[in-house]
Amino acid sequence: MPKPPPSTSPPPQPLHGREIILAVCGGIAAYKVADLLSKLVQRSCGVTVVMTPSATRFVTPLTFQTLSGRPVRTDMWDLPDSSDPQHIGLTEKANLMLVAPATANIIAKTAAGLCDDLVSTMINAAACPVVFAPAMNNLMWTNPITQENVQKLTRLGYRFIGPEEGWLACRNTGPGRMSEAGSILEAVTQILTSPGAIPKPVARTILKPNEDV
Repeated sequence: MPKPPPSTSPPPQPLHGREIILAVCGGIAAYKVADLLSKLVQRSCGVTVVMTPSATRFVTPLTFQTLSGRPVRTDMWDLPDSSDPQHIGLTEKANLMLVAPATANIIAKTAAGLCDDLVSTMINAAACPVVFAPAMNNLMWTNPITQENVQKLTRLGYRFIGPEEGWLACRNTGPGRMSEAGSILEAVTQILTSPGAIPKPVARTILKPNEDV
């Protein structure tokens, strides 16, 4: 019997059917996130982008909308769904929330529980695991306050990818460079596809009166 023709169907994508919220913060490394977004979409991952106001000064929402094929959320006062004005419901549908670049500011806000923009509010109320890909000046990354914030968030169940050492936009060389898109992609793929690798959403605890944190 003649052999059947080789299959021309594309190989299965490991992130097919997965949903990610990509939270972009205001740092020069935001330009790398466009490449990361493209790579995620090419792996058949559904990606919804949310941005801080500062992030829109580095890369326009239109760039991310074009690459994701979805509307980009930039503030809490856009109301495509009046029943979810803070867009918190997006995290209930997502498998992961990836914050990239994660600035010292957003890390500090999360550690302190501050919610003064769309991204910080969604992180605080996230119903899915949250992963940070830090990017900042080397002195900011090594600042004891930043390191304390990272340690606190790690204890609470947040995950970090990077940063790496290298040439920084401030002309310094040292730790604080956001991991490359390919490295973040592989880390996210491993988190979402390896049994037991995906972190649990941050646990919520209601304190009783006069109970210490």
